This record gives sequence, C-alpha cells and structure tokens, in this order.
Amino acid sequence: MSIPMVDLKAQYLSIKEEIDAAVRRVIENAQFILGPEVEAFEQEIGGYCGAAYAVGVASGTEALQLALLACGIKPGDEVITTPFTFIATAEAITQCGAVPVFVDIDPVTYNIDPQLIEAKITGRTRCILPVHLYGHPVEMGPVMEIAAKRGLKVIEDCAQALGAAYKGSKVGSIGDAGCLSFFPSKVLGAYGDGGMVVTGDAAVAENMKMLRNHGAKQKYHHLVPGFNSRLDGLQAAILRVKLKYLDEWIAQRRRVASLYAQHLGKIAAVSVPYETQGSRHCYNYYTVRLKAGLDRGALQKGLSAKGVSSMVYYPVSLHLQAVYSAQGGVKGDFPVSEKAQDEVLSLPIYPEMTEEQVKQVAEAVKQAVR
Repeated sequence: MSIPMVDLKAQYLSIKEEIDAAVRRVIENAQFILGPEVEAFEQEIGGYCGAAYAVGVASGTEALQLALLACGIKPGDEVITTPFTFIATAEAITQCGAVPVFVDIDPVTYNIDPQLIEAKITGRTRCILPVHLYGHPVEMGPVMEIAAKRGLKVIEDCAQALGAAYKGSKVGSIGDAGCLSFFPSKVLGAYGDGGMVVTGDAAVAENMKMLRNHGAKQKYHHLVPGFNSRLDGLQAAILRVKLKYLDEWIAQRRRVASLYAQHLGKIAAVSVPYETQGSRHCYNYYTVRLKAGLDRGALQKGLSAKGVSSMVYYPVSLHLQAVYSAQGGVKGDFPVSEKAQDEVLSLPIYPEMTEEQVKQVAEAVKQAVR
C-alpha cells in the first residue's frame, strides 16, 4: 500500500457533506472576496488562538510580509530570524526592504536558539521573527524577555504550528503578531492558498486591513501603498468547517507521532522528534534525524521502493541560498543548521493514518537503513 506524506482526499471524504454545503452556500450568496464568511472565520480563528484580532490574507507568505509592515518594519531595518526554515520567512523580510539576520538553531527542536539572539542585535535591529518549525513551539519566554529589554517587535511564524502551545498559550498569541498559513498540507489547510495574521494590537490589525486591501480604509481612498491580498470567501467557508475538527486532528497527529516513537525508537540510526517540557507539538511534519554519515538519498530511494513517501525540510539553509549570497554567508557560519540540513527526514503523518501504516513506514525505514 502506498503511503503519501498527507492524504487530503481521505480528510475531504470524512467531512464531505459539510464541505460541499459550505461551498454551495458561498456560491449561492455570491460574496467571494472578503465578506461574511471571512469575517466569521477571522472571529473564530482569533478566538481559537487567543488573539483579539485576526485579519485574513491571500497566503502565509503575505501574512508575514504584511505583518512586518504593519508593525513598522522599514527598508534598512534588521530582522532576526532562523536560517533553518522555508524561504518565505526570510523572503518576507527582504520584500519589505529589510535585512534578515540569521541566528543558529537548537539541535533538538530545530528552532532558533534564544541564547544566541542578543549577540546579533545591532542599532538597526527592529524585530525578532521566530519560526515554530515542524509544529514545535520556539522557547518563547527568553525571546519575549530579550524583545522587551531591547524594545523589539516579535512576529511569530506559525505557518507549521497552528494549535501548538507554549506554556499554555497558543502560538501566535505570544508576540506582537502571529502569522498563519492555510496551504493545503498544513494542519488546517485550505483548498488553495490562504493566510491569517492574529494579534492583540488594534493598531496592527487596522494596518493589516489597510495593507491587504490596496492601502485603503474607505473604497477608492488610498492612504498607504498596499497590496491585493485578501482571503476569499470560498476558502474561509471551507476553513470554518475544518476548524471545528482541528483539535481532534491534532490529537490524532499526536497519536501517530506516539506510534512512530514506539516503532522507530528501536532503530539506532534514527532519532525521533523530542517535545520539550511546557510545549505542545502539533506535528505538522514528523521529522526524524538520521545518524551522521547515513546516506539519506539511498534511504529515500529505499522508502520509495516500498511505497513510502518522504521529504527533506530543508536541504539548504537560507544563508547558503544563492538569493542571499550578497550577504556573504558561507558554510560554517551556522554549523547546527548546516548539520540538520544534512540529517533530517520527514515521514508521512496525517490524522487518518492507521497503526498498520505506521508499522509499514517503520519497517520500510528499518529495511532501508540495513
């Protein structure tokens, strides 16, 4: 039996009647851009995250970019972030005219190491942008202490971590703003692109609403250079249905992760994910670490031969990407990130996975390692 990274069809079939009814409702009401479905979803997602305000946008990437602008980030400003993440995190900084300043990661969680942040702060630093990678929260306590002491904004990249929590607080509700992605493969995925910014700051929310809609508060009266970045009604209606199941789906992901730990924990060449004390992992991705020197490419070929999908998130740290070559990054700058990029491997995980499927994956890994 073939096992994909995520089974979106199985998820759809489990809630088909509700999804189909939601889509029909939007089509019959003929309000496709913003409108009542988006407004209702913004209220519901804000309540879920514990944030007073939520503003829907066209994608997770634009959520990051518009949040930076809404928090006052300007050309030439420096934003501290991680080199071990999807390009969108740094891309959003660059698109604001700001400069991404990278800080190495924790070897266990793969998140930015808070102990290394202060050394990178300069007179141009304006913001810290931590990424809750794979669904595991960043150690936000020290991050917020540094930000308060230095007068910096904190924007959380929660693209992979909706529903995860740090010391009882949902990610996205801790910093000045939290950025969500509804890319289809996420724990809460749309049937297309979509994003959201959650915040407790009324001014940030107001700025977001202007920026997403061509810089206007009133139609045809434009106050700032803006964007066309609006969550559409169809996606909002679909996401409203899915949001009702999110905690159940996260519980199922955690069940699958626990099963993986049981079956993969017996394989010496593989280290399973670790959940730090006080954190609640949502397992958007189930990412193992391979023993140094193991041929990851050969392992992936072995898995593929057994019908098991796998992915590498992410094979090249951002400071080594060609797009950032002008910043002078070289191999050796961030050794923990560089080691992780060579050793991580993500395996299939989705709420509908059975124990038999987990066993099949684990057995395929065991045979491929041999």
